[in-house]
Amino acid sequence: MSDSPPPLPSAGTAPCHILGLHHFAWRCRDAEETRHFYEDLLGLPLYHIIQSDHVPSTGEFCPYTHIFFRMADGSFIAFFDLGDDAISQPSPNTPAWVNHLALQVGSVAELEAAKARLQAEGVEVLGVTDHHIFKSIYFFDPNGIRVELAAQQASPEQMQAASLDAHARLAEWTQRKQQWRQQRAEGRTQGVLRPARNDRPEYGGRSG
Repeated sequence: MSDSPPPLPSAGTAPCHILGLHHFAWRCRDAEETRHFYEDLLGLPLYHIIQSDHVPSTGEFCPYTHIFFRMADGSFIAFFDLGDDAISQPSPNTPAWVNHLALQVGSVAELEAAKARLQAEGVEVLGVTDHHIFKSIYFFDPNGIRVELAAQQASPEQMQAASLDAHARLAEWTQRKQQWRQQRAEGRTQGVLRPARNDRPEYGGRSG
């Protein structure tokens, strides 16, 4: 496998005008089990269902039930039950905390209430974790998907101010990563690349 980064889009290609998230979909083990978790525990209403024997985009035979849960902004979280009681397998090269679904709630009080409700149902919950700009709790749904509930703490003005150096910081990371790739290719390093700046030193290496 090549260490080269993926190619960038053509400079002459205009980007799409993305309005927002329509839906994001995962495989689920059981549609009713998933409905109970997202509707009864998290309060997202089951809003739409599609069932078919064939996949419209590819035409292949693969019977499914496709369920959609609506969020307050009109976007959806969706799942496919393929009728075989199987869940998506985790990636063997990715830590369990990396890939996750983050949903926003209105306040830290709502965050703590959600934590209590989930724990009462036997769900293991991590947090409340302080990320400075927001606070979060973490847990896994019945399909092994890591879910985060986040309560925003920073104001829009604070977020805007923090955004001003985002491109510069990413460029610095990219430059250091190119150097790291070269050193690795030459056998001069076996370690992972660490950021030059640690925005969360208080966690002392804790993930999340």
